[in-house]
Amino acid sequence: MPLNSSDGNRTNSAFSSKLSSEADLCVGLAILSVVLLSVVGNGLVLVICYRKRKKMSGSELLCINLAVVDFLCCVCFYPFSTVSSFHHMWLGGNVTCVYYGLGCYIFGLCGMFTITAISIIRYLKTCYSLAHSFWLKAANIRLLCCIIWLVSAVWSSFPLFGWGEYVPEPYGLSCTVAWRGYHTSTKDAIYVICSFVCFTLVPALLIVVSQCSILYKVSRFSYELSTKGIRNNLRHAEKRISMMFFCISFGFVIAWAPYAVVSFLFIFHKEPRYMSPEGFVLPALFAKSSHIYNPFIYFYFNKTFQQELRRLLLASYHKLTGTESGSTFLRASRPPIPSTFSCRSEAACKGNPKRCTAGKCLHAGGPRQRTSTPS
Repeated sequence: MPLNSSDGNRTNSAFSSKLSSEADLCVGLAILSVVLLSVVGNGLVLVICYRKRKKMSGSELLCINLAVVDFLCCVCFYPFSTVSSFHHMWLGGNVTCVYYGLGCYIFGLCGMFTITAISIIRYLKTCYSLAHSFWLKAANIRLLCCIIWLVSAVWSSFPLFGWGEYVPEPYGLSCTVAWRGYHTSTKDAIYVICSFVCFTLVPALLIVVSQCSILYKVSRFSYELSTKGIRNNLRHAEKRISMMFFCISFGFVIAWAPYAVVSFLFIFHKEPRYMSPEGFVLPALFAKSSHIYNPFIYFYFNKTFQQELRRLLLASYHKLTGTESGSTFLRASRPPIPSTFSCRSEAACKGNPKRCTAGKCLHAGGPRQRTSTPS
């Protein structure tokens, strides 16, 4: 079924860039940078998660889902926008526009729902540990990920059947939901309002409230321990993990907030002249940056990721150079064995016959000379 009766009458001007050639070049380079950084960063995250797949926790499974979203979105869809920017128009017409709009909306909702799930589960763990123990089971997390993808795909597919529409954005180099459908018909208005309220505003509020509650709870508990002079290494590690997910969640909200605000304003402006193309392109580029920084947050806060990254880079280096494998590094990283050992008595020295007979122990009058070969 066609998206809208206006599809057949849509002219090429809708797919032409409304920016200058220089601005198009800058937009193309910016999106290309996002694609490259996201593919490298999230690719490393996925490789590391595969290497430690047997030790993955529930929250880390959701991080894998988020990395998959960021990786695939940049590989499957953003190249269309990049190439179109260099050609000063959207390439492929309505077919690629629908493909791009549908795919980006699915992955955008998946990212939003995944971070919402992470925030709620972290909140349950911090404030209600018993409830968290059930939700963090691997089977439940996998089921939750499937539900996230299913809901995102179903809601995003409604414009394919006439409820809503995917159209070029005002600057002409990207496609998204027709936010101006609010003025087209009642059913399109309902879809636009539900999309904004139920799938943008409510998840964002859940993320903010959950993460603020977590941060307050962890900070208060750490303060209570510090006032009593108690140092709890387990709670210190928990605080680092909480800060990691706090940065991921708020980074996502901050990146998408300008685009959500501009889209919301665009809903209620019937005439496009009230919103300039430049007013859309900058928030859109800022929102795309949300695919970049999550890997850096993982590697900064998570020591396990740091160790796995070192091992991965070291193994890759030895493979490329043809040198000995990482065992050389492991041997080199061990502390050197001292040439002599201090023993309090000869009896204690005899507890280590290999050292004693090698003449490497100090006791009484100096190193004991080797007199016999150990059996």
